[in-house]
Amino acid sequence: MCVQSRHVKGELLFRQGKRPERMFFVTGGEVVLQRPGSRGDNVVLQRTRQGFVAEASLQSSKYHCDAMVAVPGTVVSLPIESIKQALLADPAFAMRWIGMLNREMMRVRTQCERLSIKGVRLRLLHLVDTEGQNGRLPLGAGLKSIASELGVSHEALYRTVAELEKQGVLHREDGQIGIR
Repeated sequence: MCVQSRHVKGELLFRQGKRPERMFFVTGGEVVLQRPGSRGDNVVLQRTRQGFVAEASLQSSKYHCDAMVAVPGTVVSLPIESIKQALLADPAFAMRWIGMLNREMMRVRTQCERLSIKGVRLRLLHLVDTEGQNGRLPLGAGLKSIASELGVSHEALYRTVAELEKQGVLHREDGQIGIR
């Protein structure tokens, strides 16, 4: 049975290492998938404002990261076994599922490309270009979360944003960051 629920900032939907029983669809707010990095900080693997999290756990014996609510919102949880049964029984559903996974793969490839870019400035501009709409990217959980996604320190990101704002390249308003 699908269950819709409200979640507060900091709440965990699932914890790394636990056996997957449910998949989640974020309908509002923001959920980040994260795990501890080599420097002790959490590394953000994915930020989701609308879409599935834990789809990679469909055939896994354990969750490979934590899912933490970064911005309060609404999430629908679905039993993994029900999704497996629907994929086997309904070819049209299976094809839509494959399409969703294809889009996610393209997003991850873009993220890998971004992480190979040298410098905070170019990574940030790439993020706004590829993940934003019309040159604007919602800040969601804030610059600290974006720094984790970019693989840089939040201090370096703050300095870069301030520099780009001073140069007139970037602006922040209404919870978004935009390219001029």
